[in-house]
Parts: sequence; structure tokens; C-alpha cells
Amino acid sequence: MSKGKLAKFAEMETFKNVFQYPFSVAEQVPFEMKGHWREQYFHNDNPIVLELGCGKGEYTVELAKLYPDMNFIGVDIKGARMHKGAKQALEEHLENVAFLRTNIEIIDRFFAEDEVQEIWLTFSDPQMKNPRKRLTSTYFMERYRRFLVDGGTVHLKTDSNFLFTYTTYMVEKNQLPVLFRTEDLYHDERIDDATRKILSIQTYYESQWIERGLNIKYMKFQLPRTAVLEEPDVEIELDEYRSYKRTKRSSKDKAK
Repeated sequence: MSKGKLAKFAEMETFKNVFQYPFSVAEQVPFEMKGHWREQYFHNDNPIVLELGCGKGEYTVELAKLYPDMNFIGVDIKGARMHKGAKQALEEHLENVAFLRTNIEIIDRFFAEDEVQEIWLTFSDPQMKNPRKRLTSTYFMERYRRFLVDGGTVHLKTDSNFLFTYTTYMVEKNQLPVLFRTEDLYHDERIDDATRKILSIQTYYESQWIERGLNIKYMKFQLPRTAVLEEPDVEIELDEYRSYKRTKRSSKDKAK
């Protein structure tokens, strides 16, 4: 590990807005603030919104600025990336922001039933080889339902045609209520000014995709607690790339 990363990790240990519970720690130490985020950290009764896979935390921080009457928690396992957003939030005295460094596979260990109102998934890895690792898979939806309010909102913003198509099939298969869906976010005239204000927040990676001429896709749907969720059984064309300036990871053309 580089000296720069070690320095960031050391500094993060001093940040009051960062909670570090990777899987190895969470297995041994219970998270006592589960169910008590509002009273013990935010000290208000405002809605809680999660950004899962928050990366550098740009979206978490910018949403918190737009909505001071809501609480935002960025979640990621990559602490060196998260350091940027966490430090910015402290420097700008944003009291409605927190960061949780943990594995998203165990996200339900940190929040109690009905504790979260919304989830944002911004430019998640499409995980074209492994459906269980996709953050919009039914595997994760089942976990979200354990702490998201009944009918809570899930936002997906992505450059990946594969992930967007997969999520569309997953939503249709399970008849989840779709509130809005567009395959070309920045050229869709149906979006009102208030929504566009939110969606115009651009992450570091998003600016790269836009520079490459890729359409940004967005979907907003509700996640009811009722009914058993089922995975869609359909083959989807793979993305031609996997990340900035890199080729796709598989020689295959399609995957489920």
C-alpha cells in the first residue's frame, strides 16, 4: 500500500463523520448505532438517504448541500477514495453527512427496519459475470428491504447499458413500480427543473463517460416489501468496455 493511502487511512481514523466496519471488523464488533443513526449521529428526525458504492463521495456531499433537511450516508469499502468526500464534508461543516466504510454485502447489519428512505446507486460496477454482485440484483434488493421503508425509492444512475438493461428486466419481472426511466438523461425533455438539478451532479467517473460520448441512463423505482423477488432469466449484450480507457473483461457477447 502506498504512503499516500496509508496517510489517508490514518487521517480517516480521526474523522468524526466516518465509521469503518469492513467485514473482518463487523464479524467481531456489533454496530451499536444500528437503528439509532438519527438520535446518536445526526441529532434530528430527518429522512436518511444512502449512496451505495459512493467512491469519492461527490454525490453524497452534493446531495447534502442541496437538501440540508435530509441526512446522507455514503457507503463504500474503498477508504482511500472515500477520504476526499469525508474531508470535504468536514471542511464545509456539513452536519447532515456521514460515511460508512464497509462491504455492501453486509449493509443490512448497519441499519434497522424503516431506518432508510432512499438509496442511490451511482455508476456501480455492472458485474457482468456475477449477478449476485450487481447492486440492483434481487440478492441485494432483499437486503435493502430489511431497512428501507416499505415502497422506498431506489435511484440508479449509470453509463452501463448492461446494468441498465438488467435492472429494467429485474424491475419488470418483479412488477416494481417505476417512477421514472430514461436512456438519455441529459437530453430527455420530460425531466423537470427540480429533478434535473439533482441529476446534474456529476461524479468523477461520470465526467469521463460524458467525455467519451456515452449516454447517461437513469431509473427511479420503488421497492415494496411484499412478494418474493425473482431474478430475470434473459441474456443481455455485454458492454464493450468495463471502465475508463479499458476493454471489456470478457470475450463473450452476452451474459445473464
